[in-house]
Amino acid sequence: MFFLYATLTAFSVGFLVTPILISFLKRFNIGDHPGGRKIHSSFIPSMGGISFVIAAAVALAIWGWQFPLPDSRYILGAILLMFIVGLRDDLVALRASRKLLGQLVAVLLVVVVADVRIRGFHGFLFLGDFHIVVSYLFSGFVLLALTNGFNLIDGLDGLAGTIAVISFACLGTWFYFQGVESYALISFTFLGGVLAFLAFNWHPAKLFMGDTGSLTLGFTLGTLIIAFMEINEGLPQDSFLKFEATFAAGVALMMFPLYDMGRVFIRRISQGKKPMSPDKSHVHHFMMRIGLKHDQVALILGGLQLSIIALVFLMRDFSDNLVLPIIVGISMFLGYRLDTITVKYLKKKVAMQPRVLEVRPVKPHSKSKIKLNKEDFKESSPIDLN
Repeated sequence: MFFLYATLTAFSVGFLVTPILISFLKRFNIGDHPGGRKIHSSFIPSMGGISFVIAAAVALAIWGWQFPLPDSRYILGAILLMFIVGLRDDLVALRASRKLLGQLVAVLLVVVVADVRIRGFHGFLFLGDFHIVVSYLFSGFVLLALTNGFNLIDGLDGLAGTIAVISFACLGTWFYFQGVESYALISFTFLGGVLAFLAFNWHPAKLFMGDTGSLTLGFTLGTLIIAFMEINEGLPQDSFLKFEATFAAGVALMMFPLYDMGRVFIRRISQGKKPMSPDKSHVHHFMMRIGLKHDQVALILGGLQLSIIALVFLMRDFSDNLVLPIIVGISMFLGYRLDTITVKYLKKKVAMQPRVLEVRPVKPHSKSKIKLNKEDFKESSPIDLN
């Protein structure tokens, strides 16, 4: 009941704060205007991440006092720093280098100071533990990839919030059963805050989360996933809910953001573009091209994400060498089918449209030039075309 109360506290605070935030942002015209790559048709306030960060912070302040502060203070500090980076970028756009620098400081707090890192492959690809320098570098890269991968999927009403709710619920439940109460509390408080935010972000959205929200959620999820992987690996062999496929379980919790990021980067590089150049090649853009609505896309992709997690759960007694290729292969196959269906739909749509009539220029009957007098420009009586 303790964690249920914490979740309800965060939800209540978020549900009360969000309408106030929407009114404030509208008054100061802070948000996204339609046009360009935007798929909404009217002004929508952004920076909705403020609401669920406040909700999680209030719930943590109320229910988190009984846990030892050193257990999570660096993680909470890093989450706050990432929130500030996103807030600054939403208010005044940051250069890519400065944005990455702020993210790196937050990553260092988690990986080096809090010592939440990937210590090795634990048998995956038949590799063992990393050297500490390799562990720091690889963990930092993974955390940055998870953070920015989640940021990239925030382009549709309710999509990023739906994926976050699924992952936070799974992580919070697992930490609870393993007795890691501080991480469970972080998961459940963010779960409550994001659920309240979704009530206003579901299609048609009244509020977007912006980088303030997407970077914070991606970074928090990434940190908790890395913590889950290392705690899971340290459990005794016969422990309840222990996953033999540690890496597969971690990947499954962020399967859609990771797949979408890899897919988009490969398409852009193959077309000679920069990996971070914005376009409309994301999975949710393709799904909308075949006629699906915002809420339908969010529910379908959320359902697929949940299905991948369920599959890994059912195969938890098998190794990463088997489970990880299976879930990656399924994701690639589904992505290939989506591309095929989209292309067929667009070709059919174009074929059904009426062709534009060819208009030929009218040749004058006489080659003589027409001379105009001043009288020709005088106002004349209306011509009866009937």
